[in-house]
Amino acid sequence: MTKPDAPVIEIRDLHKAYGSLEVLKGVDITAPAGHVVSLIGSSGSGKSTLLRCANLLEDSQQGEVIFCGENVHWKGSGQGRRPADAKQVTRIRTNLSMVFQQFNLWAHMSILQNVMEAPVTVLGEEPGVVETRARALLDKVGIGDKCDVYPAQLSGGQQQRAAIARALCMEPKALLFDEPTSALDPELEQEVVKVIKDLAAEGRTMIIVTHDMRLAGDVSDHVVFLHQGRIEEEGPPDAVFGSPKTERLKQFLSATVPA
Repeated sequence: MTKPDAPVIEIRDLHKAYGSLEVLKGVDITAPAGHVVSLIGSSGSGKSTLLRCANLLEDSQQGEVIFCGENVHWKGSGQGRRPADAKQVTRIRTNLSMVFQQFNLWAHMSILQNVMEAPVTVLGEEPGVVETRARALLDKVGIGDKCDVYPAQLSGGQQQRAAIARALCMEPKALLFDEPTSALDPELEQEVVKVIKDLAAEGRTMIIVTHDMRLAGDVSDHVVFLHQGRIEEEGPPDAVFGSPKTERLKQFLSATVPA
């Protein structure tokens, strides 16, 4: 049963392996309502895997995934562990909209159709109501004039903003961003960063996997530094970026934070 005052997402002692490769080695994450949590770390540290486990796109072998106080039900154990309730998985996924690095827009649909598709086909909402909301969201992200064009006709930054509008159109309880700017050149990246900052200012609950330390510093309530599948250090952005405690985080920031 969903608990109204519970954190939107809780991860407790999560373990994830691909065969003999252990990617997550007991990770705890909490995203309270209205908070932004950023996951930083080197490539291969487990950031994106953790995000996919939170959204139940990946099965974990141990630990708890809790959505608004409701524990995901599991069957089996170890490598054979799977969610036990398909309806629960669908309900959770529709409330955790994910924005991917590579946009994942449908090439054969217009931008407006892309944004409308999931609320109409998955949630069964009235198309006219969804269209009104979708147009407003495309205006919100600055591409309201692109409703009738196709993804291939847009820049990368415009495509990512369309993907964010698509995620918002599901009216989710939280947004999950997996390296939302890493496929973009610096100029287009700033278009997307502005949208994410605006969403943070609205009090949206978000978990962001990012290589952009300035973005993480500007929008986050809490920053988590993952290293080799474990949390090496975490805390408010001022502490993580301003007073790193571990040598590994100091090395990481010296290589990634612009002078």
